[in-house]
Amino acid sequence: MAFLGKLFGGKQSGKQATPTPAEAIQKLREVEEMLMKKQEYLEKKVQEEIDIIKKNGTRNKRVSLAALKRKKRLEKQLEQIDGTTTTIEYQREALENANTNAEVLKIMGFAAKALKQSHNNMDIDSVEDLMDEIKEQNQIADEIQQVISNPIGFDRDVDEDELMKELEEMDQEELDNKLLNVERVPVLPEVPNEEPEKTAAKGAVGGSSKKAAKEEDDDMRELEAWASSN
Repeated sequence: MAFLGKLFGGKQSGKQATPTPAEAIQKLREVEEMLMKKQEYLEKKVQEEIDIIKKNGTRNKRVSLAALKRKKRLEKQLEQIDGTTTTIEYQREALENANTNAEVLKIMGFAAKALKQSHNNMDIDSVEDLMDEIKEQNQIADEIQQVISNPIGFDRDVDEDELMKELEEMDQEELDNKLLNVERVPVLPEVPNEEPEKTAAKGAVGGSSKKAAKEEDDDMRELEAWASSN
């Protein structure tokens, strides 16, 4: 295809510089655009030939046959363009994927160099020593915190077991006092069943009866004394 050679510059004498992936991808896209434009042009020409055939039909066989031949040649070119476009699309996609992979690998290599540079001043032994030192300092900090948090002064001379024993004795003493208070509760007098007025009246009647009986006994003793004297 002469137009492809013309697009890419054709054959050049001497050594040709290798294009970059980006340049090649751009060239392939330009070819695709050109092929699409030519495809649209050929499709219009095919439609024109079809219109000529429909217009003349069998009434003007010479014109219709010529238009039919041109139509077939145009359709052949369309098939070739379709195949070429498909091939270029595959090549462009493969080149884009390769370019992406190359960029990814380039970045990964760059990151690997940076990581290696970061590890230049470190080794396993130094890292382990550092971790041991951090662990030791943490232990020292915990011990310091524990010493600071311990109470000082009076509490240091007090035995917790003795405190608990004294607390239990105080609890027992309090319980004994409560029991003694329960035993000393005064007994309340019984509530009278009768009404106060009736009870008072009953007491008055009982008092008068006792008084009358005493007077009767005195009279009997006086009578007995008089009888014995006569």
